Formats: sequence, structure tokens, C-alpha cells
Amino acid sequence: MRVATRRLRAGLWIAVAVGVAAGLLSLEVAIPGLSGLVVTGGRLAPSFASRATASIATASSSGASSAAASRAAAATDRRYAAVLSGIGATRALSGASAGAAATAARKAAGQTELTAARQAGVLLPGQGSSRASAVPVVSLPGTRTAPRVRPLRRLRPADLLVVGPAALPRSAIAAIRKLPGVAAANLLDAARIKVNGGYVATLGVDPSTFREFAAKPTAQSTALWRNVAAGDIAVSYLMGQQEKLRLGGTVQVAGARTEELRVGGFGTVGISGVDAVVSGSVARSLGMPTGNAIVVSAPRARLSSLMRHIKRVLPQAAAVAPLVGQAALHGLPGSAGAIGNTSSDGPGLTAAQTRAFLAAALAQVGKPYVWGGDGPNVFDCSGLVQWSMRQAGIVMPRVAASQAQTGPQVPLSDLVPGDLLFYHTDPTAPAYISHVAIYLGNGLMLQAPEPGEDVQIVPAIFTGGFAGAVAVYPRLAAAVAADPAA
Repeated sequence: MRVATRRLRAGLWIAVAVGVAAGLLSLEVAIPGLSGLVVTGGRLAPSFASRATASIATASSSGASSAAASRAAAATDRRYAAVLSGIGATRALSGASAGAAATAARKAAGQTELTAARQAGVLLPGQGSSRASAVPVVSLPGTRTAPRVRPLRRLRPADLLVVGPAALPRSAIAAIRKLPGVAAANLLDAARIKVNGGYVATLGVDPSTFREFAAKPTAQSTALWRNVAAGDIAVSYLMGQQEKLRLGGTVQVAGARTEELRVGGFGTVGISGVDAVVSGSVARSLGMPTGNAIVVSAPRARLSSLMRHIKRVLPQAAAVAPLVGQAALHGLPGSAGAIGNTSSDGPGLTAAQTRAFLAAALAQVGKPYVWGGDGPNVFDCSGLVQWSMRQAGIVMPRVAASQAQTGPQVPLSDLVPGDLLFYHTDPTAPAYISHVAIYLGNGLMLQAPEPGEDVQIVPAIFTGGFAGAVAVYPRLAAAVAADPAA
């Protein structure tokens, strides 16, 4: 059934692709679902292929004359129009040929793997990219008056997140800690609060105990956690970079009251959608719920089974969601794909939904990337996916890490247009999924890459930071979007 459905989807892509070629198509910023915990088509523009591939062409024409560059761009237009018009013409794709198609697309545009990865916002460790060579965690040096924090004793993977609208009963966390497979559980405060005018998912933590659950580079930064303990806010690496925040500068944080908090560090904790961390005392001052969340480490447990046991000890309004997929296909940390999904979670997108989703996404080519943008005029990577899916009647969660849990992982041999591609792009949280793109077929993907660039079509990346591909199940996507812990 699944194979037949996916063949139908692929075949119907021809109509969408031909329409695009002819120009006729008529943040990561918060924990999705925490809205209840807030404190306080027309005709495409001319030269579609030129806009979609302009930055690709410049990689090979930077030293050429303007006339030569124009000829190269025109040739690229024709090549990409031909590629787009042929998407879905053949269903037989092996894993090798999917990668070969991406390689051919790069060569046609005069790109190297590294150039393509940079343009796609994908981290290729050890290949000299600016992201790979960036300082992983930046923090102000601790001062004499800063509170001391406990030394890092161990690292614990953050596997599950429990969230409720109000304080969780002590009996619940005691019961969770006793469940088989649970190595540790840490009580937190969680809410979406305004930081510099935009809602950001924020955790209130005890720096001494919570640092064990953070991604390794962030966990190891004692200065960062001392600054948090002293009353600073630490923000994710990507938020700091893309919002151009200054270390040691201040941000305006609006909760029950508005405060100016010093930025004491840049480092991603690696929990889905969380972009800011403060101490428990600052969280209380901001009016965040107290003790309404639990992060659970269970590296050897079967998470789908453990989640069922945890739900039995939680209040009805609380929810639990996986943070990092324990990938069955590769056994790699941070791989895309829903945990414990079954055939009852399906089916996947219908042909009509696929057509509407891709038509909506392709019509956004050329619109600017803005961190936290969710349309209709500006987008970030997951905002583009969420908005485009909405035009097809599909409810999606907001951030890439949660979107990676909206369907089963798909091997490259079974990729079809409309599948989602996920990536690790944050050097401070190597297992955290922080980028998503839309697969178009023939080795191409559509994405909103990073500040300063526009929504674009680029050769797909299946190496380096690639975390896997997912076929979206609308029923599962809606459930993830509605889960406060997702």
C-alpha cells in the first residue's frame, strides 16, 4: 500500500513541475504547543529559474565577464527548467542514483560539495566551512561574584520532555525516576516568553544539575552556567548568530514583567525548539510556571514503550514527547523519523495534498529568510515547511526537530518529491536537528537557508550533516503539533 501511494505521489509531481517550469503556478523559535503557556497563487515572476539558481551560478562565474555570467545563468536556467520538468518522470531511484543526481546537479551548477553545503546551510565537519570552524560555545568569563556551579560529572542524553500547564506533582517525577530504563530526570520550568519582541521557548533551570542534559560543548562551558546562575540569559548558538546578538549585551525579556537581561552565553542545549535558558529564580521573576516540565534521560530504553508508562503517571493535561530519534535504520543519534510509528499513523500525503504543498512552497522562491519567519512574506526553514503544508490543509509543528517526528524515516531509495530532508547544522549540539528542506526529486531540494539569502532551489545534500528523510503522515503531524511537549 505504501509503495503504491508513493508511486502515485511521484507521478503526479510531473504536473506541478511542468507548471513551474512554464511559470504558470496560479523560531527555532519556540516549543510548539506552548501557546497556552505564554507569559503575559498567482503567476510566478519572470526568470523563475534565474532567481532560484542565481547564487548557484555565481559560484562558477565569479571571475567571468558580465556577458559570460549572463550566458552561464541562461544555460543554468535551461538546465534547471529541464530538470524540473522531468521530476517524477521515472520512479526507479536507488539510493546511489539519488546521490548521483545531487552530484550531477552540483556539477551542472559548477559547485563543489563544500559550496553546496554552505549554500544549503548544512554543516560538513572538517571541511573548512565557517560553521565547522566557529567557536562552538561562547560565554563571558565567570566573575568572582558569580555563583559557583557544580562541576560537570557526566553527560546525559536528553531523550524525552514532559510538559504541563502548571506545576507537576512531586509524585509524578518520583514515579518517572523509578521507571525501568530511566537513568535520570530533571525538573524544569518551561514557557514561551518574549525576547526582543518575539516569542522564544525558554527553560528555567538549576545550572548545576541541568548542564548534564545539555549538548556536550554547552554542558562543558562552566562560564556559561555560572553566568546563568548569576542571572544572565543564555541563548542558542543559532539564535545568537542569526539575530546578531552581542555577548555581554542585553535583551528585553517580557514575562509577567519586562526585564533587561544580559546575554551570558551562546550555546544550544539540544532540546527541541528551546532557544533560551535562565536560572530558576529568573524564571520565577518572569512569571514562568514553576516545575511544569521534566527532561528525561533514558539511553537504553525503548522510548515508545517508556512514553506510554510515563503518560500513566502524569496529570491529564500534561504531555510527553521524544527529543531525539533513536533511529532504527542507522542507530545514529539525532536521526530523523518518528519513534514507534505504526501503519495506523498513516497514510502519507495524498496526491492532491502533495501537489498543493509543493506548489505553495515553490511559489515562495525568492522571498527572504528571516529567523523565526513563518510567512507569508518571510520564512525560516521550518516556517516555510509549516506554512506551505498549511496551504495543503496539513497541520505541522513549528520547528525542524519536531517536524522530524511527523513520519517514518525514508531510505534514499524510496525518496519522492514532497519528502522532508533534515540536517544537523549547529556545532554546539551535534545531534540536534536544526534544518529542514523539501525534496523536489532529481537531486534537488527547496529551502529557506539562512539570513541574507532567499528561499531557493539547490542540489540536495546527503552527506555531512544529513540526518535523514521523512515522509509526512498528516495524522501524526497533527498529533505532534498539538502535543505541548513536542
